[in-house]
Amino acid sequence: MTVVSLKADNVRGDEAFKAEFSDGSSFLFATEYLPDRAGDPALWETGRELSSGEEEVFRFAAACYRAEKIALKLVARAEQNSLGLTVKLERRHFDAAVAEAVVSSFLNRKLLDDRRYAELWIRSRLSSRKALSPRWLLVSLGKRGIDRACSLAALKEVLDPETENALLLRYLARAKPGNVKIPGREKNKYLKTQLKFNGFSSAALERYFSD
Repeated sequence: MTVVSLKADNVRGDEAFKAEFSDGSSFLFATEYLPDRAGDPALWETGRELSSGEEEVFRFAAACYRAEKIALKLVARAEQNSLGLTVKLERRHFDAAVAEAVVSSFLNRKLLDDRRYAELWIRSRLSSRKALSPRWLLVSLGKRGIDRACSLAALKEVLDPETENALLLRYLARAKPGNVKIPGREKNKYLKTQLKFNGFSSAALERYFSD
């Protein structure tokens, strides 16, 4: 199979090309998804015959470019995280390697940011009053593929003293740990243990029990 023509794609300019071949096939690819040497457009000069290995490499790049266009639509529709976007691309029948390459590209280009996603997700759960506790938020983010360090940083950014206090009061109203029949000081000790286990900060506990 030989190259008949090679033109820059209007969407990404000199970073992407449309190639047409002697067998009548054509596809778009971005050089970002090619190995360094294969990404040199000089290797794609008209009339050049591709080896089977080169053809496979460029078909992979073309698959990545198709996946990228779908990923861009998903990102435009709503904030995504790296695991979630990977799963969505695989569900659309892209190979895991293709999905991984596109997600890596989006992370490098700041089109994906798991910390940003975590902050937005925490804020939405707080505003909808679905959040149960700091621990619940961290566990839920973990299930969405957000690593613990990123989740903790996002939680620290969002959970200011006033917001944490409101969450603590909602937790007590829902869980009703105060209904446990424990006398006097032991009851406060029990409450502190429960609140600490559920991720509330020492400062939040001190504010609550000093009132």
